Amino acid sequence: MTIDSYILNHIDEESEQLSKLYREAHVRLVRPRMVSGHLQGRILKMLVRLHNPRRILEIGTYTGYATLCLAEALPENGEIHTIEKDDEMEDFIREQFDQSNLKDKIRLHIGDALDIIPRLEGNFDMVFIDADKRRYCEYYDLIFDRVNPGGVILADNTLWSEKVLESPLPADKQTIGILQFNEKIKHDRRIEKVILPLRDGLTVCFKLRIKN
Repeated sequence: MTIDSYILNHIDEESEQLSKLYREAHVRLVRPRMVSGHLQGRILKMLVRLHNPRRILEIGTYTGYATLCLAEALPENGEIHTIEKDDEMEDFIREQFDQSNLKDKIRLHIGDALDIIPRLEGNFDMVFIDADKRRYCEYYDLIFDRVNPGGVILADNTLWSEKVLESPLPADKQTIGILQFNEKIKHDRRIEKVILPLRDGLTVCFKLRIKN
């Protein structure tokens, strides 16, 4: 038994729907490793449970696995807005959401997050960034003022298969984007932050309540 299998054997199980979604992603999709999976899904749910946000923004839906995990712990009046740029994923995503008893809490937007976010009304209590790594800094700057003080910003893949330890080639824009993002938030005194060495790295940022 590996440590990973031991962990999965001693935490809450994923739902039957999530397990089915995970299997279907590995059969039907080209990049199934991008699915959050059991452990990260339970951690995302736990973070929502602990923080108790009412409105969540997710940038990068992919299969909707993480979306459903985040939605599981939302309060009765909670909602999650999730944005996916790849319109070829829409049918798969809607299929998953339509099968869920959480579908009334989920608002799916198809298109470029940089175009969609300015059109969304209101602020958010939690944001989960898991989209184009080259644009993490842009996403962060765009959403920061839309996050309520005391809110949480999550960013996935911030260790990027340990490529953050290497000097990237000029053409490796994804790694460069992650490195720039990590440096940016390191020096941002408006937040407290920690990187969890979970899967490919999960950064958790807490937006400070700064007094005027």
